[in-house]
Amino acid sequence: MRTRYRSALLAILACGVLLPAGCARFDDTAAGQTFTPAPVASPESPPEVQGPGAESGGDGKQARPGSPTTPVPPPQGCKDFDPSVITTCLDTVAAVAGLPGDGSAPSALAGERKSGRVMLATGGKDATDFAKLDVQAAGDGGLTGLAVSPSYVEDQLVFAYITTPADNRVVRFAKGQSPKPVITGIPKGASGNRGTISADNRGALLVATGDAGNPTAAADPSSLAGKLLRIDTSGKAAAGNPGGSLVVAAGLHAPGGVCASADGGRVWVTDRLADKDVLYRVQAGQPLTTPAWTWQDRPGVAGCADFADASGFISVATSVAGNLQGVPVSKEGAVTGQPQVRLDGRTGTPPVTFGRLAGMSMINPQLAVVGTINKDGGSPVSSDDRVVLIAPTTSGGSDGKD
Repeated sequence: MRTRYRSALLAILACGVLLPAGCARFDDTAAGQTFTPAPVASPESPPEVQGPGAESGGDGKQARPGSPTTPVPPPQGCKDFDPSVITTCLDTVAAVAGLPGDGSAPSALAGERKSGRVMLATGGKDATDFAKLDVQAAGDGGLTGLAVSPSYVEDQLVFAYITTPADNRVVRFAKGQSPKPVITGIPKGASGNRGTISADNRGALLVATGDAGNPTAAADPSSLAGKLLRIDTSGKAAAGNPGGSLVVAAGLHAPGGVCASADGGRVWVTDRLADKDVLYRVQAGQPLTTPAWTWQDRPGVAGCADFADASGFISVATSVAGNLQGVPVSKEGAVTGQPQVRLDGRTGTPPVTFGRLAGMSMINPQLAVVGTINKDGGSPVSSDDRVVLIAPTTSGGSDGKD
């Protein structure tokens, strides 16, 4: 099974498609866990979407039929025939976290926004229970962010951004262990509760918080609402933060994704404003006032992945338009052109769409994972909601809007 899956994955990678405060202290180590070293994949060319991957929902023996130009059959129940899909039949996968692996069977944690359930998704296998978090999902809250510890190899810890009856907060947990609070007291409102979390690839975690429905809170230095935080695994300000503060940037409202380059030299955050969607390049200590890119048509920007070193694009998932947009950038972090739209059901050979996309996370510099949220206002197929692999590849065409 592993050999078959590796062959399918390599084939797709070779011919893919394009796409972009209260703190708690406690023991940092989770016992009894195992780890497989992360792979180093060979780079691909310019960013796109479409994924490599394995089939899901069953015995794992199905693969994309014929050549890459052959349309994929529609799902049959929870069985999805697209090899990019590694897990099916979940509910509103708003959060994902890529797990280290040897490349033969990409794995990720998938978080259901409404239920707080965290599942282990592995290509070619059925999803298994990993954890259950108590969340309040009213409005846009619930379980909206997942990330593995910067030292996951040693501690096996996972971090989540969740909404509770009292607040929004960051918690951490390991398989088989109860979650423990890391940062509490992030303001909660009737809306603006969505937040997200990711590693900065320099030993810290990045946490983007919503404004809790109060736009003025984003500029209030005394509030944790509408901020980008940079923390260590105990919830304290990470080493090197300006002024030793938790906050490294302010001015967010409804963030959908935060991501960093492999070396941590570029950091990005997506946000939805009242009149537009934006992608910010984060400069620590500076307010988020000038977007790197603006979408006037408000596609609902969500998770992101920095493929710039491998392919020259930042991939941005959208949860309203239901596509993946590759924003071309230089290695210095400057946007160089209009976004290239993929996974919209109209572009590509054959055209492919997975519907509404949400959280995104890197597995390695050449492979990411994204969750779908079609059961939350979309048009779900029988295998939704799903976890899908995304890889950079050659690109063509553009219909992004400035």
